[in-house]
Amino acid sequence: MQLKFPHWILSLYLLILMICYAIGEKTEFKQTNENIVHHHDSTTPHMDHSVLVFFTPNELKIGNKIQVYFKKITPSSNTPHFLPKEEANLIPFSHSNLSFLIQLFGFPKSSSQAQAMEDTLKQCEMSPIKGETKFCAASLESMLDFVHQIFGLNTQFKALSTKNSGLLDNILQNYTIMNEPKEVLAPKMVACHTMPYPYVVYYCHYQVSESKVFKVTLMGENGDGVEAVAVCHMDTSQWSSNHVSFRVLGIMPGSSPVCHFFPADNLVWVPLNDGDEGFGDDGLSSVV
Repeated sequence: MQLKFPHWILSLYLLILMICYAIGEKTEFKQTNENIVHHHDSTTPHMDHSVLVFFTPNELKIGNKIQVYFKKITPSSNTPHFLPKEEANLIPFSHSNLSFLIQLFGFPKSSSQAQAMEDTLKQCEMSPIKGETKFCAASLESMLDFVHQIFGLNTQFKALSTKNSGLLDNILQNYTIMNEPKEVLAPKMVACHTMPYPYVVYYCHYQVSESKVFKVTLMGENGDGVEAVAVCHMDTSQWSSNHVSFRVLGIMPGSSPVCHFFPADNLVWVPLNDGDEGFGDDGLSSVV
């Protein structure tokens, strides 16, 4: 059954466009670990600052300091956008069509853009782990279709995202948790991560195992203020032992829950609670 979207879709589309401005440098979309650190089969050969977003639940308390890398948001007039669903459906999105796609977008075969496209297509076609449902959305409509599939057709939901007061630079620094972290009570959550591609693609996934969503107020050493969204995955026993979080934290699969902060251009979808109104706490439009 194909969903029909009501008038609010324009407001949500404008919201997504605003978030996409946080992807500015992805017009060239050079391959970076930042785009794949949340995927369970990440096998990056070395570690850079962009993967330093992981922590354990016992670190999530007021006054604690966590070393985190938050990417600076740089708006760009060349920022890629979502394609309309009808247009996105006309472009093949598969690794088997990689040569055609590279030629279509005019990238040299040996370029970093071509390599990034290949990595994204491979990630999107990789089999999900046990208990996981995944989907790569190349349009706003297809992303909402996937969230409806997970939550149910009659469930209202909202999007949460990390916000900052204007990051001064792309630096790794200690952030202090300023207030008691607030758990967002939700029976289910869908996480959507941006992927490097010529147009906007979100890697969205849902896990049946328990995950907890938090809003965390952070203050950096240089004065950066961040209202961060964090997710704690309580069961990591099915994750690949090569997942970068285990190298960052020095733990093994299933030995401890793993938490991570979300970059500003990522989304966490959660069902609306009974007390929620038409807009989420972060000002994002709710959807049906």
